Amino acid sequence: MTITDLNTRHKQDKEHTLFGRYISLNDIAPLIDKLPSNFITEIIGRSVLDQKIYSITIGNGPKKILMWSQMHGNESTTTKAIFDLLNSFKNNYFDDILKCCTIKIIPMLNPDGAKAYTRLNANNVDLNRDAQDLSQPESKVLLDCYNAFKPDFCFNLHGQRTIFSAGKTNNVATLSFLSPAVNKERDINSTRAIAMQIIASINSFMQTELPNQIGRYDDGFNANCVGDSFQMKQTPTILYEAGHYKDDYNREEVRRFTYQAIIAGLLSITKEDIKGDNYKAYFDIPENQKLFYDVIIKDALIDGEIKDVVIQFQEKLIDNKLNFIPKVEKIFKNDSFFAHKWIEANNLEVRTVNKEQLYEGYENDFVFVNNVKKSLKH
Repeated sequence: MTITDLNTRHKQDKEHTLFGRYISLNDIAPLIDKLPSNFITEIIGRSVLDQKIYSITIGNGPKKILMWSQMHGNESTTTKAIFDLLNSFKNNYFDDILKCCTIKIIPMLNPDGAKAYTRLNANNVDLNRDAQDLSQPESKVLLDCYNAFKPDFCFNLHGQRTIFSAGKTNNVATLSFLSPAVNKERDINSTRAIAMQIIASINSFMQTELPNQIGRYDDGFNANCVGDSFQMKQTPTILYEAGHYKDDYNREEVRRFTYQAIIAGLLSITKEDIKGDNYKAYFDIPENQKLFYDVIIKDALIDGEIKDVVIQFQEKLIDNKLNFIPKVEKIFKNDSFFAHKWIEANNLEVRTVNKEQLYEGYENDFVFVNNVKKSLKH
């Protein structure tokens, strides 16, 4: 199986009814209803606002894999990739995986957060900090599913912001991975080593598509995080983080990379003898740094001084449509950060759309550079 093969498959199997970053239960429920009979669909619980939480089970192999997506409601890229993968399974591809594995997927753990496009659930709780308290119904649903299914592996599917670089480089972290820690000392036991070995295999496979654009997430221990909690229960757990790529703010290219990476993980489990012996390549993946902004206006004349203006997009849901609103985060002399878009001011004056002095906190799609209107959007 090559990257070229997976690109061909994804082009044919991409679920075109899902597009962009705003994906809610209303978008995926009709797709779940249309799944064929060999896909076992269940309502395994309900959210704070009484929305259905589904699971989908496919395959009949002895190795059991549990995946969940949209634990954070505004992290939808992996959900899109899951439905692309389900289409590939429907079209009878990757049968070797389904003969070897039984896969249970929770495509949207936090439907209330998805509808509101927020990281939190309807009680303003981060479900990924509720693994011990189990204060929320969604947290209990996931744990009950885990206990009943007894997975051999877990894929914890998330999305990350545009700020991350793959190491201290000008390479954006398009995908990131983590084998969560099992204690404060970050010891490498056999469970964690197995997850590391799978991630190293995924990274090796994906370098053709994303050379030097894969990062390793910080492994600071937090028992309240679900990944750490399941790893502590001796289930190798892999955190996937779908990040940014070029101008792909809708993350349609990134969903393809995520699809490839999920399959690469499944193929590693299916075809490799994974005992955790070959975990050291995991540490060849550079650790993520927060070195990117969405836009930097370089060498701007601000209040008589030459500075750089760093801008980050604020993601706001307005009338059920996701908007990316540029906001000036800092005005300072920058020597350390990179941008997804550079605007060269060439020592000319930069002002607001009202021709006022530019300031931190300014939100608008435009600025004036020497009285020429410039868009901050990509």
